[in-house]
Amino acid sequence: MKEIFGNLLGLKASQIKRLENLSRRRVPPQAIVSHELCRDLCALSAETSRQIGLLIDRSGKIVQTLMGEVDRIVIPDLKDYRLAPDRLRGLRCVHTHLTKTPLTQDDLTDLALLRLDLMAVVTMTATGVPVLIHWAHILPGASESSPYQIMDPIPPFRPGIDCLNLIQALEAELARKKIDTGGGQVGSERALLVSVFTGPRKDAVDSLDELEELTRTANISIIDAVLQQRKKANPRFLMGSGKLDELSIMALHRGATLIIFDQELNPSQVRSIADRTEIKVIDRTQLILDIFAQRAQTREGKLQVELAQLKYILPRLVTKDTAMSRLTGGIGGRGPGETRLEISRRRARDRIRRLEQAVATVQKNRNQQRSRRSKKGLPIISIIGYTNAGKSTLLNQLTHSRVLAENKLFATLDPSSRRLRFPRDIEVIITDTVGFIRDLPKELMAAFRATLEELENADLLLHIIDISNPRHPDQIRSVETILAELNLFGIPTIRVLNKMDRVVPEICDGLIQRLDGIAVSALDRSTLKPLSEKMEAAVEHLYGNTA
Repeated sequence: MKEIFGNLLGLKASQIKRLENLSRRRVPPQAIVSHELCRDLCALSAETSRQIGLLIDRSGKIVQTLMGEVDRIVIPDLKDYRLAPDRLRGLRCVHTHLTKTPLTQDDLTDLALLRLDLMAVVTMTATGVPVLIHWAHILPGASESSPYQIMDPIPPFRPGIDCLNLIQALEAELARKKIDTGGGQVGSERALLVSVFTGPRKDAVDSLDELEELTRTANISIIDAVLQQRKKANPRFLMGSGKLDELSIMALHRGATLIIFDQELNPSQVRSIADRTEIKVIDRTQLILDIFAQRAQTREGKLQVELAQLKYILPRLVTKDTAMSRLTGGIGGRGPGETRLEISRRRARDRIRRLEQAVATVQKNRNQQRSRRSKKGLPIISIIGYTNAGKSTLLNQLTHSRVLAENKLFATLDPSSRRLRFPRDIEVIITDTVGFIRDLPKELMAAFRATLEELENADLLLHIIDISNPRHPDQIRSVETILAELNLFGIPTIRVLNKMDRVVPEICDGLIQRLDGIAVSALDRSTLKPLSEKMEAAVEHLYGNTA
């Protein structure tokens, strides 16, 4: 039997004994609480002038007795009891109120946050005679502001509520809603997107829009998006604890299995938020890493992505479960050996070292390839730009090739090189590279160093800009920031204003003047002649300078 939870100071030994006896009682599984138990509970509550509660499982066993204060009761940590997106906790809470006050907002919040089967309050007279049982349950499908339903109170001697049938019906509805919100895909992730910002709202909205695109690219269903502006971010939860509780209730009610934050979370914040919400939590960085892992095709790309993921995950390998420690085996083992956590960390470090060696080999091979290309004397043109700007499509049109081009973020991870011959018999190598994005994870920058070094040997850069995207000025700044970090600002660059067919001609003309670029539509080969001529002239100019 578990110990009584709560403050026992000031109680008589006989009262503590009666509390212990309550824990040995059983409740009919179909009933909220039995009349006899309800009567004894109220009598002891009136005698001690404190609220008393019971946590009852579906078999009718009392798993925990709760000793509260005059006006409240505290429910202990329930992480030992199973929880899934389409399931309830498997426990109902029954506790007393010393007055005839019905369910409070705290009771209803606990019901929703802890995902209890039921929450019931027994009101009573001053002498400890039970009056009514007020009860409520979670209500799938209602508005987020009321994710529960308060039922009509019943007299404590009434036998008639079948708890088990009600709970099974609620879970069936939660399971149905899980499928519905997942767009009919059983088992697919369903995410709430969250942005907590301290700067301008417009920037936060733009960044959240981009997070939505990333989420769809990862094949995750989006349930809703939440914006919260704060003067200062909460160091523990990023957002306020009250807002986080609201988010937890929304996640429960809408069938969310995942919360994605637009801001980068440190390991402590991930743990704190996940513990509070009991839902998987990731941030923008991990989402991008997951997308890269999904889309990497070559051995080189897979190595680099895995390296980035492990470097990101390593500081987040933590646990509070001290029961996982084990003793060392063999002769001479003394005391506790490595925990599973320590083993996981060691294996991760070992894997990182092996991957770094493999990536170094890749880097060496790429250096050799670049050396062979330089011996041939062929100029190199590298296509750069924000992700989904149309880089691969442009490469296909210029070289008549079939590099994968999709209307998704990070459709291309592995660099592709093709030969291109201009009308004046000038031949070049043109290379497509991985797309950039704002706040590109530093782990990815480090892991993809071997790939990005391709740009260092470029004679000319084509900066592809999606002018149909209203966020293109920010995208230009993001690309140029990354170029500066890679020390690539000295390479001649042509700005290619792509998707001109989606922009009003007058606006397009203004952007050509302001950005000093060439407007094209990568889907229309007839628009590429001015770009081809400028590329050819730039290459001839470079050759002239080196002659």
